[in-house]
Amino acid sequence: MFRSIFTFRQSLPRRTEILLGALGFFIFIGSWHLTAVSGIIRPEFLPTPLSVLMAFVRLFVERDFSTDILISIGRVWFAFFLSVIIAIPLGLLMSTYRAVGAVLEPFVDFVRYLPVPALVPLLVIWFGVGETSKIAVLWMGTFFQLILLIADDTKRVPEEFIETGETLGASKGEIMWHIIIPASLPNMVDNLRITLGWCWTYLIVAEIVAANSGIGHVIWSLRRFVKTPEVMAGIIAIGIIGLLTDQAFRYLHGRLFAYQHR
Repeated sequence: MFRSIFTFRQSLPRRTEILLGALGFFIFIGSWHLTAVSGIIRPEFLPTPLSVLMAFVRLFVERDFSTDILISIGRVWFAFFLSVIIAIPLGLLMSTYRAVGAVLEPFVDFVRYLPVPALVPLLVIWFGVGETSKIAVLWMGTFFQLILLIADDTKRVPEEFIETGETLGASKGEIMWHIIIPASLPNMVDNLRITLGWCWTYLIVAEIVAANSGIGHVIWSLRRFVKTPEVMAGIIAIGIIGLLTDQAFRYLHGRLFAYQHR
């Protein structure tokens, strides 16, 4: 059995994957606990997993952490959906009409290499310290990456598919809706899952700018008092939300595109 698990590119039963995933978390937490209790690192800098768990509970009891979580989820999803509704049409146009790609692609390549944290002062000048600047930070970290991924997905649609549609008399609009989009949709959904994860990575940057709510605000305010357990609990909260969201995307992908998984 052990040998079959490590067969090259061998698919595993879902139950086995879950058990192995749980084992990975168990190894991580065990290593963390042993390092913390060994005294190699001072408790102020590396608390035990139990201390972090207790701090996690205190955040909900003493600071109404659930409200901060909901606020952060709302900001991330709003910025993500804003990126999606703009990036998908532009990505389709960039890959379908080369003239559009020639105009947009150099600019997109330029902007996506700019470090988003360096743009925060400029975004604050433009949009102020309210919600708009926070959404803008999250959008900047997602949109310019997503638009190129969408364009690449549609470029991978086999030319034979398009030629077949043209042979059958399909118009350009029909080829787009009935051939290009359905053929590239599985990869699109997978890339949406990836870019949503990127959006979460910019949350701390977005919520340290004159914010009074959100997970990032909680983490940033507590670190000033060296409350390491609470800071780590806030970071773990982001990881838990990300894990659940990622698994939801995987489930959705498996349900919508079961033919690929088979």
